Amino acid sequence: MDNRIIYLDHAATTPVKPEVLEEMLPYFTNKFGNASSIYSIGRESKKAIEEARERVAKALGAMPREIFFTGSGSEADNWAIKGVAYANKAKGNHIITTAIEHHAVLHTCQYLESDGFEVTYLPVDENGLVSPEQVRKAIKPTTTLITIMFANNEIGTIQPIAEIGKIAKEHNIYFHTDAVQAVGNIPINVNELNVDLLSLSAHKFYGPKGVGALYIRKGVKITNFLHGGAQERGRRASTENVAGIVGLGKAIELATNNIEQYNKKLIELRDRTIEEITKKVPFVKLNGDRYKRLPGNVNFSFQFIEGESLLLMLDMKGICASSGSACTSGSLDPSHVLLAIGLDHETAHGSLRITFGEENTHEDVDYLMEVLPEIVQRLREMSPLYEKVKRGN
Repeated sequence: MDNRIIYLDHAATTPVKPEVLEEMLPYFTNKFGNASSIYSIGRESKKAIEEARERVAKALGAMPREIFFTGSGSEADNWAIKGVAYANKAKGNHIITTAIEHHAVLHTCQYLESDGFEVTYLPVDENGLVSPEQVRKAIKPTTTLITIMFANNEIGTIQPIAEIGKIAKEHNIYFHTDAVQAVGNIPINVNELNVDLLSLSAHKFYGPKGVGALYIRKGVKITNFLHGGAQERGRRASTENVAGIVGLGKAIELATNNIEQYNKKLIELRDRTIEEITKKVPFVKLNGDRYKRLPGNVNFSFQFIEGESLLLMLDMKGICASSGSACTSGSLDPSHVLLAIGLDHETAHGSLRITFGEENTHEDVDYLMEVLPEIVQRLREMSPLYEKVKRGN
């Protein structure tokens, strides 16, 4: 094996595609104008932003005026949830979400609880799926928002978004979905899904970091998240990140134009990896639904080992992977997602998330399966719990 790095953590972030960077570069140099200025280089920036808005709208089946650019997916989540909660407080103060949301949603909901809002955190089954019927039963006369992620960032489970959207529409309740992991991986049409608000982030689909977007259906009552200037039609103050927005627009166009072919490849890599790990490594559990999962997501718990040690040893072999969300990798606490699907603390600590991207190959899987079983076995040999299992205790 040479010294190249095998990157298997595309749920954390993706590299910027050359075509995306190429479109961005002029907006750092000769096309540097502020989009709020009326002279020519300012107008060039304004035009580039509007072209990117059209690309995002087309990818989601939305109208361009329903797309608002943000600084990240987390900002889009915050804006959607706080904005709807405060704008509709006269109607009610109840929000419905799930126990496995990204912290951008969970912590926002917890903040709102400290400000007098009521939040229902729905449980999920062992595969990480929320039941649409549970959503229906949780609705109260005071419910103003349902916020449920499209696909989980750790275990890859894809939620029944269309069914939940239908329920929300029947009850005249706004429905937001954190689609940060889904956009670029799953075909999405906001009208077919009855989604009122949708968050996305460019760096999850080969665009730049530091730029995201929020889809807000026309007519949704929502407060502004940032106050100041009149950017984004007066809805989100801040001088626009023109180069980032241009990159987002190009990246989402490339991702959605090629989505079927991209998915076919990722599903092959995913399924082969799941089959080989299950076959070659004992005492493992696949986390997330076997088939209702993101095309490139593999998440296993390995009994009798610690996930951080596994990651470090894989890194020494040139393999970049994760034990869960990149946003919580510095935490010693087990994943809230794995605990929510019923794993005990010890098993949850031994998790490994592999997420494939378009540059990965079957040779990468070959190498992973060459080193992974050996590393797992070496770590288990250090475990007193594994010793007891070997002795039959």
